[in-house]
Amino acid sequence: MQIYLPIAEVSVNAFMLLGLGGLVGLLSGMFGVGGGFLLTPLLFFIGIPPAVAVATGANQIVASSISGVLAHLRRKTVDLRMGSVLLIGGLAGAAMGVGLFNYLKSLGQVDLLVQLCYVIFLGIIGALMFVESLRALRKVKRGGPPARKKHFAVHGWPLKVRFRTSGLYISVIPPIFVGVAVGVLSAVMGVGGGFIMVPAMIYLLGMPTKVVIGTSLFQIIFVAAFTTLLHASSSHTVDIMLALLLILGGVIGAQLGTRIAVYLKAEQLRILLAVLVLAVCGKIALDLLLEPAEHYSIAFIKAD
Repeated sequence: MQIYLPIAEVSVNAFMLLGLGGLVGLLSGMFGVGGGFLLTPLLFFIGIPPAVAVATGANQIVASSISGVLAHLRRKTVDLRMGSVLLIGGLAGAAMGVGLFNYLKSLGQVDLLVQLCYVIFLGIIGALMFVESLRALRKVKRGGPPARKKHFAVHGWPLKVRFRTSGLYISVIPPIFVGVAVGVLSAVMGVGGGFIMVPAMIYLLGMPTKVVIGTSLFQIIFVAAFTTLLHASSSHTVDIMLALLLILGGVIGAQLGTRIAVYLKAEQLRILLAVLVLAVCGKIALDLLLEPAEHYSIAFIKAD
């Protein structure tokens, strides 16, 4: 069933959009990521303009994250205090990111920026997560002793706060910095930022994996919603019809994802996420490097 998207100015299959939303919602519930790192490139691939994909994708991220958080709250695996600290930095970063996005959009360079950001960030983070997860799996298979709680360098910073759900007593400065970075990426790349936040919370802050997923989703809800609002009011690139179809699929997928995650070990979840990140990175890199099927495209710039 073909439908016309007025802001994106293209016709797409409605069932395909529902399926994309469901897939991304599934990832949200399983890994604690908003899923934008996968959704936005997939929207590129089916012909949605990058500017519209980035701004509209944040809507779906909000819906699937809310669905996932509700499931994690029932299991008491959400650190609300840590999530609030991350949110402070996330909102500030989102505001900066939207400003950068609009500036590059006015120069006509936003499409290239978004794709390069995906290749760089997904490649680095995916590779690091994959290597670390393989080491952890090998250690478990050999029957090695459980990993000791590490003393991270950031644990010695000032302004310490006790995060009881995570079992941590650390400075609020590193979580705020993580939040700012995620907020900028959310605005520029149309992602929830979970693919940055989840590794940072595990390897930088030292949070337990079972708490990381729900806490990450909690922060993503507000940052993605704020980003969507800024994009809608400043660049007018949010397509409501596209957002509704993605949201419908995403809410259903998130509930399924949280149920699947219960049956997988932390190391297995991390390595699956790493493989997905690297696969998306490889596809975008190929699209940038390979010769396109059509050498020219007809486009126009709307007058202000």
